[in-house]
Amino acid sequence: MSGTDQNVVTEHGGRALVVVPTFNERENLPLIVERLFSALTDIHLLVVDDSSPDGTGEVADQLAREDSAGRIHVLHRTAKDGLGKAYLAGFAWGLGRDYRVIVEMDADGSHAPEQLHRLLAGINDGADLVIGSRYVPGGALVNWPKRRELLSKGANTYARLALGAKINDITAGYRAFRREVLEKIGLDEVESAGYCFQIDLAWRTLQHGFTVREVPITFTERAIGESKMDGGVIAESFISVARWGIQGRLGTHRR
Repeated sequence: MSGTDQNVVTEHGGRALVVVPTFNERENLPLIVERLFSALTDIHLLVVDDSSPDGTGEVADQLAREDSAGRIHVLHRTAKDGLGKAYLAGFAWGLGRDYRVIVEMDADGSHAPEQLHRLLAGINDGADLVIGSRYVPGGALVNWPKRRELLSKGANTYARLALGAKINDITAGYRAFRREVLEKIGLDEVESAGYCFQIDLAWRTLQHGFTVREVPITFTERAIGESKMDGGVIAESFISVARWGIQGRLGTHRR
């Protein structure tokens, strides 16, 4: 939809904002920040912390103070009400400024900052949403428990069939949006979380006629801390995806 305008993002990540939600990521955050700026020196980072009891928010504030280039920003939230809400707060913050691209990235190291250039290149090549995919040629999983892999692949297959969406990794959380997408797809109506949040935003993007592209990434299981995925989020995804699929086939999907 956005045409083939080049260099939306500069070679070193200028004009892009990476949104990283955190909850109890005190040990991981400094590591991912160092890797991010080693990979892309001009990119900006917004840490969205949900009042982590382990002091992650204070660590983020210290990192921001120490960054003389002013690339690190911190948004403190008082409630822990899900990954989706944290991302929505981060998107709103970014859209209130002049960033051209907004990126989703986990704090736990599972999304390699060294591969972010692949997503940004896809944006510069004309895509509106670029997803870092585990399930396209060249994509890979490292140290992921077999149970989680089967759950992920099953969720993606189910969503693809239910929605008729030709996206191999629609649940993936490593993605880059042009700001025009986030301005258009009705973020104020999004209430989903976890897997469902990622499916919801990708589906909205497709329904509004934007171009979605997948690029291969290597997804590595976190080395520090615990996964925050739970059964309630999985159940929410199953029910919501079924509803969206029915709406799409009846022609009552949102525009």
